[in-house]
Amino acid sequence: MRALKDAARQEVDRHAEELIGLSERLHADPETAWEEHRAAAAVPELLDRAGFDVTSSYLGLDTAFHARFGGGPVRIALCAEYDALPGLGHACGHNLIAASSVGAALGLAAVADDAGLTVEVYGTPAEEGGGGKIEMLDRGAFAGVDLAMMAHPAPVDVAEARPFAVSHSKISYTGKSAHAAAYPEAGVNAADAFTVAQVAIGLLRQQLPASARVHGVVTHAGDAPNAIPERATGRWYVRAETLAELAELEPRVIRAFEAGALATGCELEIEPESKPYAEFRTDETALDHYRANALDLGRQFAPPGQAARMNRASTDMGNVSQIVPAIHPYIGIGSLPATNHQHEFAAFCVGGKAQRALLDAATALAWTGVDRSSA
Repeated sequence: MRALKDAARQEVDRHAEELIGLSERLHADPETAWEEHRAAAAVPELLDRAGFDVTSSYLGLDTAFHARFGGGPVRIALCAEYDALPGLGHACGHNLIAASSVGAALGLAAVADDAGLTVEVYGTPAEEGGGGKIEMLDRGAFAGVDLAMMAHPAPVDVAEARPFAVSHSKISYTGKSAHAAAYPEAGVNAADAFTVAQVAIGLLRQQLPASARVHGVVTHAGDAPNAIPERATGRWYVRAETLAELAELEPRVIRAFEAGALATGCELEIEPESKPYAEFRTDETALDHYRANALDLGRQFAPPGQAARMNRASTDMGNVSQIVPAIHPYIGIGSLPATNHQHEFAAFCVGGKAQRALLDAATALAWTGVDRSSA
């Protein structure tokens, strides 16, 4: 096994310059959920040149892809995310996720015959709220996979993912416009509906479980100060420890939005942006292997605390973990005090520490695939 791991690492190192170039190319050209056309073309280029069988527009999704190498009995899947955040670019480091998954796949491909592996890379769009992996699962992706993996950038290294289940909703209120000074009584104020709803949510929080999260943004609430807003829209997330707890909690939040409609006389529409993201079911054996492999590479895992809390962030990889064995460790890029979803964190997703994290993640994931092949 040591020889297989050495060969896999050598292959990752051989492609280091190309992997770093891929990461930096994605970082410089961020594309948001379902719009990652350039990324979906760029990420599988290295795999194609290495002999992988690449399928673009996988399962009818324009910005998804699938790449496959080898024909062994053990199927190892690497997930490549590459969508960016609106207004923040790659402030969650998906450029590093994509490049490290490609690197791990290249390392495993080099030993696939000897290890009895089939190596697969799933290009998964729209993780940032769009549920790309859920759409892929619904269309048959990941069926029969023995282990699915990816490594997510964070301020520090954390082995185990413990994400919240989450629902994503678009909230729309429709009222009636009127001159705000001359005829205010003729208007129905859609912006006020959001004010009532947010006050109701704020009061509700006292009665919610401590782990619950309810948060969102108003994306539009009128166009002119002298006109009663007839349309207001927003995006809201509700998080809970499990899908079962989320199913109990979400109706209570919906009633707060209904209160806004009732109080103002607006019409309310709630539209799910994706199916809910699930909590994560970790394959403990694979996680033990990853942890040992990362330590062998000189990584250090952070103790529990504020810096390590990125492992609570929701992900549609949780839905994958409900179907096939999976791990979702976090690789530290030394960004503190900057943390995910900040402009400062995006800046740390390129440069020396990010490059080291990329190559270490690729190697640790590849070694974990080798470990699974001998299980």
